[in-house]
Formats: sequence, C-alpha cells, structure tokens
Amino acid sequence: MKCPFCAHVDDKVVDSRSSNEDKSIRRRRECLKCKRRFTTYEYIEEVPLMVIKKDARREPFDRNKIISGILKACEKRPVSMEKVEAIVDQIQKDLQKSFDKEVKAKDVGELVMDNLYKLDEVAYVRFASVYRQFKDINHFMKELKNLLGKKE
Repeated sequence: MKCPFCAHVDDKVVDSRSSNEDKSIRRRRECLKCKRRFTTYEYIEEVPLMVIKKDARREPFDRNKIISGILKACEKRPVSMEKVEAIVDQIQKDLQKSFDKEVKAKDVGELVMDNLYKLDEVAYVRFASVYRQFKDINHFMKELKNLLGKKE
C-alpha cells in the first residue's frame, strides 16, 4: 500500500476491524518511513450478474425491476414492504449462489413466482398471468387448478 503522504510503499497494519455491516474491512496503517497513519478499506469485488432476456439481449441484474413487479402483483394485498424487500433479498442471494455471471430471465421469474406462492396466492396468480403470458382463459384456469392442486 502506498503512503498517501510520502508515497513510500512499506507500511504496517496497526488496527483491523469489520465495517459497513461486515461488507468491508477497515484497516488503520502506519507508514514505516514517515510514521504517519492512514486508513484503508477492503471490499469484496462483486462481478455484476447479467440477465439473459428472451430475445438473447443481456442487461445487468436490477433488483428494482423485481421489486416493481412484486409490488404490482401485491397491489391492494396485505403484503408489507418489509416482506417484499425480504423476498428480493432472498432471490438475490439465491441468484448469486447459483449463478456465476449470467442468469436467464426465466430463472429469475421462476424464483419470483416460487417466493410469491409462499407469500400470497393472489399475488402469485397475478404475477403468473403476466409472466407466463396466458393466451386465453383456459391457460389461466390450468394455472389456477395447479395452484389448487398444490394446496391439497
């Protein structure tokens, strides 16, 4: 680490501790030449997850899009913003754990549907109707029958 005061490259770590909810490490350093102290932070470098859309376009993962979709599905339902945030946090963790750099939009949608199913059945059906693009009432009824079959 280069000293910000004298540009000497040798230093020693005087103190080290977790910072920012354990997302970084704060290190207090002392330059071995000028003896001045300075602070550095270390972060895990996160590679952005890319979402592969149906038409093969790629775009960066955006949790706000998931929040928006869930909020639309949960409109006028007894679902708190905390529950929505918790679902999106879980989806994001699952994606980071299961996928390295790219994920298909279909996989993201399925994760959203799995979590909505556990949270609120009406929101699940609303989301599914848009996500699965039901072409007619028969497709919609088939999904409802599947939902009812899972409950029993």
